[in-house]
Amino acid sequence: MAMNRIQFQHGMSLFEHFQQFGTEAQCEAALERTRWPDGFRCPNCGAAAHCVLRSSARKTFQCNACHHQTSLIAGTLFEATKLGLTVWFLAIYLIGEAKTGLSALALKRDLGVSYPTAWLIHHKLMQAMLEREVATVLCGTVQVDDAYLGGELAGGTVGRGSENKVPFIGAVSLNDQGHPLRAKFTRLPGFTRSAIADWAGANLAPSSTVISDGLACFAGVTDIGCTHQPTVVGARKPKDLPMFRWINTVLGNLKTSFSGAYHSFDFGKYAQRYLGAIAYRFNRRFDLQALPTRLLVAAVTCAPRPEPWIRRVAELPC
Repeated sequence: MAMNRIQFQHGMSLFEHFQQFGTEAQCEAALERTRWPDGFRCPNCGAAAHCVLRSSARKTFQCNACHHQTSLIAGTLFEATKLGLTVWFLAIYLIGEAKTGLSALALKRDLGVSYPTAWLIHHKLMQAMLEREVATVLCGTVQVDDAYLGGELAGGTVGRGSENKVPFIGAVSLNDQGHPLRAKFTRLPGFTRSAIADWAGANLAPSSTVISDGLACFAGVTDIGCTHQPTVVGARKPKDLPMFRWINTVLGNLKTSFSGAYHSFDFGKYAQRYLGAIAYRFNRRFDLQALPTRLLVAAVTCAPRPEPWIRRVAELPC
């Protein structure tokens, strides 16, 4: 069997990470370059002229025009953190490189921090990943399928109506050679035509050709102008349905990842954040070397996400 060049590409090794980001000074310099690639710009007035203050532990910039002061981490995902940037950069590396996901417990051990701190770092970075994925729009040929997170509760309703099951839709766009390009995983309130139409309007290009099973709700993609090609699966096995090869593969890998990395988390509250992180890594798998750097960009451009916000947003209905 030929070697898969995507799977066997050279990413950033842990040794290389510590060479580049092993000190606070290196991390500060990388953060400054990422935040202001063309040089400092005042977030208040946009002026470039400034001076640097070192009266605090963090590097602080003062605008010469309006005298507004901003620290290196203000207005980013790192705002108000008491942790060193080396801890954050290592978390970015570990979470970005974790193909099958990384639990907060494993992150706690790797970073040497408390579990609540590791949990918050994990969810902040996953939120940044999720927000980057919102703008992803699938086009061309797109395979879709319905799926659920969570299992049936003892004594509860069985099947699709189980109280512990969280419905979500998986979608994979293919290139001209029939290989997967991008994926999206989105939690839904339920599998209804209106829910699918709303999802399609936000996540699919109107010119897309959508391939699905015979579930009636998928006809909702035609409401935004997509072409729909349903196939009634019946009792056939996946090997007999090559038109669903990639969506079945991706969803299978996703569920294996969840069962292996996360032994317990609240599907109902945090499903979308975990799904967004899986999609983020999948959609950037073609350049693993750049993945930690791209996650740093996501963290820098993401607004501050304090713990109350992280928990409150998870409570909102999908």
